[in-house]
Amino acid sequence: MAAARDAASACSAGAFELRHVHLALRVAFAAAGAGRLRGSVRLELRCARDGAAALVLDAHPSLAVRRAALLPPGGGAEPRPLPFESRPFASYGSALHIALPEPLRGGQLLAVEVDYEAGEGPGVCWLSPEQTAGKQKPYLYTQGQAVLNRSFFPGFDTPAVKCTYSATVKVPEGFTAVMSATTWEKEEKDNTFIFKMSQPIPSYLIALAVGDIVSAEVGPRSRVWAEPCLIEAAKKEYDGVIEEFLAVGEKLFGPYVWGRYDILFMPPSFPFGGMENPCITFVTPCLLAGDRSLVDVIIHEISHSWFGNLVTNATWGEFWLNEGFTMYAQRRISTEVYGSAYTCLEAATGRALLRQHMDNTGEDHLLNKLRVIIEPGVNPDDTYNETPYEKGYCFVSYLAHLVGDQSKFDAFLQAYVNQFKFQSIIADDALNFFLEYFPELKKKGVDSLPGFEFDRWLNTPGWPPYLPDLSPGEQLMKPADELAELWAADSLNMEAIEAVDISAWKTYQLVYFLDQILQKSPLPEGNVERLSEMYPKISKAQNAELRLRWCQIVLKNNHESEYSKVKDFLHSQGKQKYTLPIYRAMWSGSESARALAMETFSATASQLHVNVQNYVKKILGLEAAEN
Repeated sequence: MAAARDAASACSAGAFELRHVHLALRVAFAAAGAGRLRGSVRLELRCARDGAAALVLDAHPSLAVRRAALLPPGGGAEPRPLPFESRPFASYGSALHIALPEPLRGGQLLAVEVDYEAGEGPGVCWLSPEQTAGKQKPYLYTQGQAVLNRSFFPGFDTPAVKCTYSATVKVPEGFTAVMSATTWEKEEKDNTFIFKMSQPIPSYLIALAVGDIVSAEVGPRSRVWAEPCLIEAAKKEYDGVIEEFLAVGEKLFGPYVWGRYDILFMPPSFPFGGMENPCITFVTPCLLAGDRSLVDVIIHEISHSWFGNLVTNATWGEFWLNEGFTMYAQRRISTEVYGSAYTCLEAATGRALLRQHMDNTGEDHLLNKLRVIIEPGVNPDDTYNETPYEKGYCFVSYLAHLVGDQSKFDAFLQAYVNQFKFQSIIADDALNFFLEYFPELKKKGVDSLPGFEFDRWLNTPGWPPYLPDLSPGEQLMKPADELAELWAADSLNMEAIEAVDISAWKTYQLVYFLDQILQKSPLPEGNVERLSEMYPKISKAQNAELRLRWCQIVLKNNHESEYSKVKDFLHSQGKQKYTLPIYRAMWSGSESARALAMETFSATASQLHVNVQNYVKKILGLEAAEN
């Protein structure tokens, strides 16, 4: 494997091989504010070179380390306490230095245990009852990507290192714990849950959630988990669909190695769309649209089971290896399940997001290349944007275009997963493997075709040199474009409008139509009202993607009679991607729209994730965002 130095980690990954991590934790909720996670982490290590005399772990100022000890081989004797000290590392973490009793020999095995306590850290989120769906009990969840798990436990917090893990988690009576693990069991007597992950994973994929959580089977290897008030909706929405996606994924990319594929529907304040924790994806409850119209969002998270979780970027500067391949895989599965027209329409909305992002930053911004240089001290989370997803997708599509035969490229993707499974790689590993796999392309020098050089793809910022053909989507876009034109006219041609039947349009076709309406807004007087009456499927939708756009249209057209829908949507969820654009639209709208923003925020602030609260405060000019 090409060696990669991860500037975002302080750990001694070069001097030690991490073989296994064991967490022993007790969860205590507080009457108000953050609770505590108390316990220990045990790291089982092999010394990689002679003379190592200290072990450095990634940690965080929010962790209180109580003790470090060397465990005797085979147990029996007393653990030997080890001197330790925390040293500054970066704004997002610290370095825990542990001195070993004597320098070690290469190959020597050792186990180090660290007793610690975690409170409110960036990766450890404590929710009050009012931030949950049921509003009765508090909730805890962790979010590791990218560099947040160092506030959950001290360890090797770099995607370059993979190991197995196990955990015991004791929770209060009436609570359930779930983790990203291949096995899950409960000891009734003291409410302790026991987890094992038998496949090696990077630390950012170790995840825990504790709350009033129940489950329901939805397939031969899948169940949904949610708060009791959401479980029926979750079961109805996902019964039988996950298995179809998994089966298509296996046909395309090879065996699904994680055993189960479960989904945990998070409380409404969960600020992300989804997090691909292995065996149990954490997702926003916004995916419960009531009509299965957003189930394809799960295809993206399922695709990570091969790209990201099985083959992983070795550093966060190579994030496109996780996300570009996953976008390609997602669209391959979607093409098999929904056909190429619908998939191309979805990809066109993705391309529009990339265009929007590059227009905002300027094309030549350093983040707009696939290989991002993350300098020491820079938080990888601050480099997050559309480029690794959509420009990454274009590069993988370009590789497929060079091959020129879909089934041959599908076979390459299987071989790629098989070659690098359970490993962490950089772009050179992937591209060298591609050229070895297709020697005739290597001979042709496809890596250095003028204007399309692999080096240019990786290291030059800007718009993708190659765009895959999305024209199959035009059969769905054209009717949406034409209908939007009709609705933007000064006098409505109702005969022509009524001749268009949108009852069979799926989510992305409706989204595309509403994006066109939004661009043409404000519409002539009275048109939005007529539109609303004509299409209750849109104006009364439960689907979050449609609700977002309908709220934006209501605000852009200052359609006050439906302001209540804006308020209801913001009360129902706290996802960053939906919440911030609506507050921006309210704040740039009329006096009454600004009043609605203030009123809604003061009513819902306590339900929002603290980061989202701060971003909204910044939009409303209440105070500068603290992060």
